[in-house]
Amino acid sequence: MATIRDVAKRAGVSVATVSRVLNQNGYVNEETEKRVRRAMKELNYKPSEVARALFKKTSKTVGLIVPDITNPFFPELVRAVEDVMNIYDYTVILCNSDEKAEKEREYIEVLKQKYVDGVILTTNQLTPDEVDEWDVPIVVLDRPFNEKYPSVVVDNYRGARLATRHLYDMGCRRIAHIQGPMYVVNAVERFRGYQDEMMELGIWEQRLVIQGNYQLKQAKEAVMAALAQQEIDGIFAGNDAMAVGALKAVQQCGLRVPDDIAIIGYDGIPLTEMTTPELSTVSQPIYDMGAIAARILIKQIEGKPLEKLHYQLPVQLIVRQSTSRREQM
Repeated sequence: MATIRDVAKRAGVSVATVSRVLNQNGYVNEETEKRVRRAMKELNYKPSEVARALFKKTSKTVGLIVPDITNPFFPELVRAVEDVMNIYDYTVILCNSDEKAEKEREYIEVLKQKYVDGVILTTNQLTPDEVDEWDVPIVVLDRPFNEKYPSVVVDNYRGARLATRHLYDMGCRRIAHIQGPMYVVNAVERFRGYQDEMMELGIWEQRLVIQGNYQLKQAKEAVMAALAQQEIDGIFAGNDAMAVGALKAVQQCGLRVPDDIAIIGYDGIPLTEMTTPELSTVSQPIYDMGAIAARILIKQIEGKPLEKLHYQLPVQLIVRQSTSRREQM
């Protein structure tokens, strides 16, 4: 493999001159530059991207930190970010934090060492002060935590109200909500939407809030425990993974969906179409969210102005078998 010294020797110039040509830094006359580039081509010389990153403090890479890659919602986001970044010849470094603040801090140091050109955050375990220490563009995706950073989210509050109202319209009156982590903004917004809709419908006294922590297994266990203690005829799960857990719990308890208990989730992941019965859901434009966040980050990296700082995308109620056949009261 040819080295920069081999190129310099073939072109009859110094190593410093070859470096200036590679990095477009400093003056090199046109004839000399041609000789250097001809030597690079003849030797099939490929410059070290690591060395160029160290020199330029840039790397054509971006970081993407997600909280739980096992949640089917996040791979779709990742795919969108990668698709857009590939168009602009950027590489995405994927970091899975497992919802752990310490792990996120470790990733921060790794990304700094790799001189990433920007970061997309879909987590909110870090403090604003910790994020402020990064001297790179940042875009917040799905979980906003500071108004100063560009963000891409959906209307979680309205989506939760849509889901709760749909269960009511299907005849449900004892509607439970499986809640996500209280430290996650979108989980709080979805709970607030459920709460306000239940109050407006006049059935808040029949509420039941179940902690599912956005986890399928935890939601399943919590729903089974709840069913052993009280009657429920509708479940609004704060994400689709928990809705699948609820479905398993209801079926294991010998109850029918939707005849005995109607279930609706939130996200719109493909898994909801693979269950029996298929699950109703509030669908987020997941791919669009990731793509918009990536384009915002590219504009920031290139120093271009942003049309908007914050994007809130609409959601859509998708009615499937888990709520559609229930007889209305």
